[in-house]
Amino acid sequence: MVVNNVTLEAVAVAKDQYPIESYPEIAFVGRSNVGKSSLINAMVYRKAIARTSSTPGKTRTINFYNVEDKLYFVDLPGYGYAKTSKSESAKWGKMIEGYLHKRETLKRVVLLLDIRHEPSDNDRIMYEWLRHYRKEIIIAATKADKLGKQQVQKQIAVIKKALDLPDNAIIPFSGVTKNGRDELWGVIEDSLSY
Repeated sequence: MVVNNVTLEAVAVAKDQYPIESYPEIAFVGRSNVGKSSLINAMVYRKAIARTSSTPGKTRTINFYNVEDKLYFVDLPGYGYAKTSKSESAKWGKMIEGYLHKRETLKRVVLLLDIRHEPSDNDRIMYEWLRHYRKEIIIAATKADKLGKQQVQKQIAVIKKALDLPDNAIIPFSGVTKNGRDELWGVIEDSLSY
């Protein structure tokens, strides 16, 4: 998709703050500091529409990005950040679960995993939760630029085995080189009915 217009349309912590337009939504979920904001920026051909930070836990709200008045990219707070209080983690968890479980315009969920590591317990829990609720899942293995080609293939095999995924279920992605952007857009566009 050619992206000329993208805006941050809503910043929400509750359902009544979600956008009222019923565009299809693609949600991005993953542990803190996995690269959600960098991936969103790369997907919409911008450098800083979604704010990036080296500090994990920067996104604390559900952020809705209007892409071409055709769909929303939805940036969810990261999970698994150790320095977050239990009460804050519980609040984020409830907010994320409420959105993922009840949002009728949600078409697909992009689960981001750091390609350099085996999926964490939190990653496995999120993946199983999404499968249980029959969500359409895309796995984006981020930070692929930090590995050589052979290492990328090796790590894809590790992730695939850990989550019992079918072949071709993982898209290696780099927010730096933009590798994987066209493939991810292809999968997203295939799932949309405008």
